Amino acid sequence: MLITNARIVTRDEDFMGTVRVEDGRIAEIAPGNTAAHDAIDWEGDYLLPGFVELHTDNIEKHLAPRPGVLWNHEAAIIVHDAQVASAGITTVFDALGVGSRPEDGVRGRELQVRCAQSIGKYVERGLLRADHFLHLRCEVGTTDVVEVFDSLSTHPLFKLASVMDHTPGQRQWQDHEKWRKYQERHGKWTDEHTSKILAELSDHQERYATKHRGDIVERCKGLGISLASHDDTLVEHVEEAARDGIALAEFPTTFEAARAAREHGIATIMGAPNVVRGGSHSGNVSALDLARDGLLDILSSDYVPSSLLIAVFDLVAKAGWTLPRAVATVSYAPAHAAGLTDRGAIVAGLRADFVRVALFDGQPVPRETYRAGRRVA
Repeated sequence: MLITNARIVTRDEDFMGTVRVEDGRIAEIAPGNTAAHDAIDWEGDYLLPGFVELHTDNIEKHLAPRPGVLWNHEAAIIVHDAQVASAGITTVFDALGVGSRPEDGVRGRELQVRCAQSIGKYVERGLLRADHFLHLRCEVGTTDVVEVFDSLSTHPLFKLASVMDHTPGQRQWQDHEKWRKYQERHGKWTDEHTSKILAELSDHQERYATKHRGDIVERCKGLGISLASHDDTLVEHVEEAARDGIALAEFPTTFEAARAAREHGIATIMGAPNVVRGGSHSGNVSALDLARDGLLDILSSDYVPSSLLIAVFDLVAKAGWTLPRAVATVSYAPAHAAGLTDRGAIVAGLRADFVRVALFDGQPVPRETYRAGRRVA
């Protein structure tokens, strides 16, 4: 395949040029156009590296499309895959909740395990558009997190884990009322029910969180699995992550935590929806503010796959970043953090994972997505 008249974005620059693909890899990149009869004219559209998504809860939206409605999990995986591919994501780490909590809903143990099994089955048969891996989100303040982790630790697609503590009163949910409002998105709670759940969560955190965090950290070290912290708020949280050998900080909630992560050499992941909305949905630090201070390394689409592409151009327009630097947050940086050295940039020899993007009235529009040189969306 020969593509010409494309605005190619590499790690260092962007220019009008031509890309040749052979055997699923980028064979050649050259500035300028070609008049070769077999060249495909991209009409000035952008050619960006395929996006690498390390943390998405997008499957959950398809598992529960309406309050009280639980959808077929295999059908949910298929439409999730189609959605991420059409958004330009060529490599996706599907985030699965590990650890049973009250009011789990779609994050219940049995459903999450079934999802892991089905993703593996579809990947083995070559039925999915994007390249899928598993990210086990380990809720450390639960009774069964280590047990469920162990049951999935040998899954062939497991490549990333995070240690989380969503107990209200700290980290992401310092404000109990904001936590309750989020929980009530599927239906109102009584004060009595809320108090009961809060007491149970606090009790489980006190009894299990420290021990289970240590167990998960040690298991990941033994397995050679990359590990992330989650919702670090205090400098002490980051110092704990550094002692644990954690390489990624997912969604730090304060400037102080993000600065401490940088000082400890821990890469910071922020939500692309935070960039697009101009702030956090739960009232925490703005990803754009971190970007302006040079404290942002990687973007995750989190709960909106299309947010990655929009956020890239918002970093240019609103944070003053160059386009190559912004694109790296959704391609090279996450690929590098996950140890995927065969993708993440428009470089000769790497996999031909790329996306065609038109810019119309300032709105980026994904038009085509290619994985290993084959169009998948």
